Amino acid sequence: MNEEWTVQAWTVVVALLALLTLTVALLVTVVRGRRRAAADRAAARAEATALRERLDALERRIAAPVATTASVEDRDYVITRIGADDVVSDRLPATRIDGPLFADLVLRESVVQAASLAAGLRRALAPETRNRIRFEMRREVKRARKQRRSDLRGARRDWEARQRAGTLDEGSAA
Repeated sequence: MNEEWTVQAWTVVVALLALLTLTVALLVTVVRGRRRAAADRAAARAEATALRERLDALERRIAAPVATTASVEDRDYVITRIGADDVVSDRLPATRIDGPLFADLVLRESVVQAASLAAGLRRALAPETRNRIRFEMRREVKRARKQRRSDLRGARRDWEARQRAGTLDEGSAA
């Protein structure tokens, strides 16, 4: 009986050690995950700050008045109407956009278009939309089927009426 007790005691000790090992491993994983998340948050904040500063610089650059030393006659105008009266429009003349600003504008527009496309796809592929489309398709198929049957019955009646009229005409001609 003493041997059985020691085997059971060792089993309990081994189980407790395994549980302790699993607990320590779980704690280490949680601590590492929190450290990684904190580092990611700090990097995101730094990136957001850098982007905010860059945006402020671009806004200042755009808001700064354009120094024009050329007279009105030296400006390049874009022809928007041909054959219209020569009326000077109130619009500003076309200006050149620097490379970095142009790239930034193109990138922003592309991001906006991609985001709107993603939002449209997400909305279009939503389960409610798919169910509504499926319902409308079934309803349209049923309506088309009824219309075809009705057209077929009408055509059959018309054909039979022509057959009867043709046989009556043939019979009376003899």
